[in-house]
This record gives sequence, C-alpha cells and structure tokens, in this order.
Amino acid sequence: MENELIQWLSQPGLTHYLMIGALLFCIGITLVLTRRNVIMILMGIELILNSVNLNFIAFSRFSVITLDGHLTALFLIILAAAEAAVALAIVLNIYNRFKTIDIDEISLLKG
Repeated sequence: MENELIQWLSQPGLTHYLMIGALLFCIGITLVLTRRNVIMILMGIELILNSVNLNFIAFSRFSVITLDGHLTALFLIILAAAEAAVALAIVLNIYNRFKTIDIDEISLLKG
C-alpha cells in the first residue's frame, strides 16, 4: 500500500496537475467570495487565472503534442499582468478618494 502511494506520487501525471489546479481554483474562489479587501480579491482572481493556466499546460502536455495550450497560457499570463496593473491603478485611485480599500465602505456611489 505504501509502495503504491510512493510510486503514484513519484511520477506526476495529468491527475496530479488537475488536482493542484482544482485546489488553486477553489482557494481563489473562496478569496473572491469571502474577503472584503480589494487586494485580497485581486489575489483570488490571480489564483483563478493561474489555475486555468496550469490546466491548459497540463492538457497540452498530456494530450496531443501541440503548442496550443502553451500559447493560450502565455496569453493568459500577459492578460493577468495587464489586469493587475489596471486593477492596482483603480485601487490607488479609490484609496486616494475614500481613504480605504474596504469593499463595504466604498460600495456607495457618490455623485
């Protein structure tokens, strides 16, 4: 029994990568849904995007040998970097105006 577990863990396959991707996705969704801090919500979104990247690369590696999954993951990394830059600029503007980054306190629209 112990030998089989060690052998299963020593040669990672598609299942291992999908389980790690699912774990990252669940952690990201939990962060987005439960946190009220904008920075933590952005970190949750980044975890979700990274789990998707991991799944794309895993499927690309263990299925047909093409670069489709790798190119899609590269595009998502570029998209995540642009999203992070824009989101942080918005967070800085919100902080300058409201002096907080708590979602509950800035949810009111002021004219």
